[in-house]
Amino acid sequence: MADAKKIVLHMMEPRATEKTYIEQTKRTYVFPVKCGMGKQEIAKLVEKEFNVKVTDVRTLIRDGKKTKFSKGKHAYPGITHRQDKKYAYVTLAEGNSIKVFEEPEKEDKKTSAKDAKAEKKVEKKTAKADKNAGKENK
Repeated sequence: MADAKKIVLHMMEPRATEKTYIEQTKRTYVFPVKCGMGKQEIAKLVEKEFNVKVTDVRTLIRDGKKTKFSKGKHAYPGITHRQDKKYAYVTLAEGNSIKVFEEPEKEDKKTSAKDAKAEKKVEKKTAKADKNAGKENK
């Protein structure tokens, strides 16, 4: 066969928790990654996926929790472990950011207040017109 290209699909999405929100103020984002990934691979992947410049990558592996199991009433019970999880703390260069939380865009208070007043006037006029149309039909 011809050279088979290895297809690797990565869907990287930063964690959205209170602790990671505090880290984002320091330009550090937390990503869950596969246990076999290295720091250089993580940095390249984040740069490619989000078009940002990565300055530092720190990783940690959280051990899986112990869980008890039994295969029946008289079987020998035992302990097994859940799968380990790996997280990468990625620090970005100054001026770069990744949008994690949906934040509304800030508008001028004056223009938004004017728009709201104009909408209320239009609603009142349409309500009056509807009432008048209802009286004429009777």
